[in-house]
Amino acid sequence: MDFFLVYMATVFVASIVPGPSMILSLTHGIRYGARKTVATALGNTCASMIQATISIAGLGAVLTTSQPLFFMIKYAGAAYLIYLGLDIWRSRPMVFDPIHHRDPSEDASFGRRFAQGFYVAAANPKALVFFSALFPHFIDTAGSPLSQYLLLVLPLGFVAFGCMMIYALGGAKITGLFNLTGLKHYFNKLVGGSFIALGIGIAASDR
Repeated sequence: MDFFLVYMATVFVASIVPGPSMILSLTHGIRYGARKTVATALGNTCASMIQATISIAGLGAVLTTSQPLFFMIKYAGAAYLIYLGLDIWRSRPMVFDPIHHRDPSEDASFGRRFAQGFYVAAANPKALVFFSALFPHFIDTAGSPLSQYLLLVLPLGFVAFGCMMIYALGGAKITGLFNLTGLKHYFNKLVGGSFIALGIGIAASDR
């Protein structure tokens, strides 16, 4: 139980730190509300659990030793973040109604929100490296492989989903500020520019 609590704390800290996934969840919380951002969180969670499964299977270690494969995934992920940033940048300025504080015309299908959450999480190959470094400390080679897999991956999914929803709820709560300030005119530029910068930063990093 002590190891499990340490594992959960480690995963929570790694998940709650602001990054592309959390920025996306905050953005969707502002644009669509927390309820609709559940789709985004589910997409992100599925990608994280797949990455965790790959790492437990040992393929994450292959990624860390194969520079061509690592950089191929890294550049593909960076390109997607830049594409997403440009798409948000070019969107029309947000308009909030006085009751719900959100633009009633702003909408996206469940599938599109799910896909954006999934691809933003999958765009980061460093998650595979992180999981490959983390899991060996919590795996007992004498224990049941299935039970240990479930104890590692399922809680990770719950934590990832919960952290995404924390940001989504925060985004939904601050929407009223956009009618009181001029931030709504710069929202798309700020968020789009953040994703573009993140994509460029990932592409430019050595690892």
